Formats: sequence, C-alpha cells, structure tokens
Amino acid sequence: MRILHTSDWHLGRIFHGIHLTEEQAYLLEQFIVIAKESKPDVIVIAGDIYDRSVPPTEAINLLDEVITRILVDFQIPIIIIAGNHDSPDRLGFGSRLLQEKGLHIYGRFSPEIAKVVIPDTHGSVNFYPLTYAEPAIVRSELQEADLQGHDQSMFRLLERIRATLERGRRNVLISHSFVAGGEESESERPLAIGGSGAVNSAYFKDFAYVALGHLHQAQKIGAEHIRYSGSLMKYSFSEVNHRKSVTLIDLDKAGKTSIEKIELKPRHDLRKIEGYLQEILNNASKDGSRDDYLMVTLQDEGALLDPIGMLKSVYPNIMHIERLQYTGNKSLVNPEQNFRKLKETELFSSFFQQVADRELSAEQQKIFAGTVERYYSGLRGES
Repeated sequence: MRILHTSDWHLGRIFHGIHLTEEQAYLLEQFIVIAKESKPDVIVIAGDIYDRSVPPTEAINLLDEVITRILVDFQIPIIIIAGNHDSPDRLGFGSRLLQEKGLHIYGRFSPEIAKVVIPDTHGSVNFYPLTYAEPAIVRSELQEADLQGHDQSMFRLLERIRATLERGRRNVLISHSFVAGGEESESERPLAIGGSGAVNSAYFKDFAYVALGHLHQAQKIGAEHIRYSGSLMKYSFSEVNHRKSVTLIDLDKAGKTSIEKIELKPRHDLRKIEGYLQEILNNASKDGSRDDYLMVTLQDEGALLDPIGMLKSVYPNIMHIERLQYTGNKSLVNPEQNFRKLKETELFSSFFQQVADRELSAEQQKIFAGTVERYYSGLRGES
C-alpha cells in the first residue's frame, strides 16, 4: 500500500496582508505532479484544508481544481478530515455523494468512527479518519460527563476503534491533533486555551501508520510510523528553517513502513535578514532571491527616514521590519518574552496585569479560557 500524506494546506491564508492563494496554487501544482509520478493507492489530507471556517471563493475553487484533477485524471482515492481551522459542516457537505467518486470527506464528528477500506496487492488496508472535535463535543456525543481535555478524548475514541479493530489487517489512523513532544510553530492555533491540548503518542501503538495534521513542521513523534507531514508552505517567520514536504509511505504486507519525504519548492521563499539598513541595501544586488517574502531586523540606532520604502525598492515583497533598539521596550509583555509565542491566556494575563496592576485570579483565567474556546467553536460552526 502506497500512501501520500499531506496536511495543513490553510487555503485562503492571508499573511501580513498578502493573499497566499497564488503561492499555494504553485505548490499544489507540484503536489499534483508528485501524485502522478508516485502513483499512490490513496492520498490522505489530515486537516486544516482551509485557513478559516468561511474560506474565500478563490480558496474553494483551488481545492475543487486540485481534487478534481487527481480524481478524474489519476483515479486516486482521497481521504480528507476536518482540522481545527475548518468548518466541519461546510467541509463535509455532499460527502456521502462524493464517496462513490473516491472522495472520502469527514467533517462533523460522529461517535461512530468510520472505516475506509482501500485495496492493494496484499489485500486491503483499513483507514480510520478521526476528524477534529473539541473535547466538549466529544463529551456530549459520547454522553460521558466526566470526560475532560484532549488527552482523555483521544484515549476514549481510540478505545472505541480498538474494540472493533481487525488485528490481522493493516490499520491506519488519520488524526488532527497535538501529540506530546511535537515541535510547534508560531502559526498554529492552540487546541486548548488555559491548559494542555497534547495527547500521548503511546495511544497509537496498534496502528501500522498514523497520519497526523496540525503541527507545521514535518516530524515523527515517539516512533517512525507516527508522523506529521507538515504544512503546505511556511506560514510564519518561525518556520524559515523548515523544509516543506509531503510524506510518501510504503506499507508492506506485514504492515512495516518505508517512508520518504518529498520536498516542495515555493515560488517565493520566506526568509529573515538582519543588519544595518545601508549594508542591506548595498548587498541586495548580490541577492539572487530578492522576490522572497522577508522579515528584516535592523541594527541601526536612532531615527530612520522611510526604511520600509527604501527596502521595498530592492526587496519588493518585504513583509515586516523590526528594530533591535525597540525589542527591550516594556509594553504589554515581559521583555524576555516573545509575544508571538504566547498563548491567548498568557497574553491576556500579561495585558491585565499591566492595566489593572494585579494578576488574573484562577477563576478569571477559567472564565477567559472558556470564552475563547466558545469563540473558536463558533468559528467552526460547532454548537
């Protein structure tokens, strides 16, 4: 069984005011070529297809174009699950009708976890698409009042799968989750507010392969067969050293995996540059990638006249400028902290302390966390 694993396309993403749809289309054209040349038995897309619950029209059209070409031209089955950025109802619309064409989409969570059977020369492989759902949704659907958090939710859901697992078959899990020990980036929305959203990798021991989505760095977690494919492209400057790829898995008759990462080449890379303004301007002519998306950190002290305008004359796609002399400024957060890496609760707590001159109480933190969770559930169309 050959599986092509990808996730976190975030179609419709806007980054520093730039609509990334054309960049995403460029990379997805490569993905189509990879699918054609590698001839997988199935393609798995492990969540966060869109960047927000109501995606723009151009993002919907791009997904339609890619999926249609793969299904019509290559007849490769595709399994898609919703991630925490997707609206489960919108993503899952028409899913039962599309299954006949080989497109298996799982949006809204159901306690009766589906099984997709894909045949190969050794028999068949069972795929279990575990679509993303907030713990409150899982608790309600399973009617288990004591169930709390992502870890308990995952444990209980996998118990339900294991109860009917065919032990003599090769079984693959598809999940959009944060597995403990994974390397995070700034661009991922936390799965839990005011607590841990992590789940234990030991829960996945019964599966031949676990296709994960959510974390944007391609990586294995706990074992070779438990993997994130990573995001389609770089979605934050914390990812400048990532090498984006898709994962090709060969599953033999006994369920042993052979894994290859196939790199994706962006049209415009995401980079950081640091130095003095005049030095950067003088060296720009030697830079062969001046159209890349850039964050520039300037070492100059004192006032500068229109540095963004001067830099745009040589780097047209510059996105952000930082001044080292201002990084120690005490504003809303501790100067030793990078506010981009703070979770919502931490950022609000720091803001509250600056404004009210006292720390948030435990009860206030609980109320704030609940409010943010309800907000994100509302964005996804969950009740």
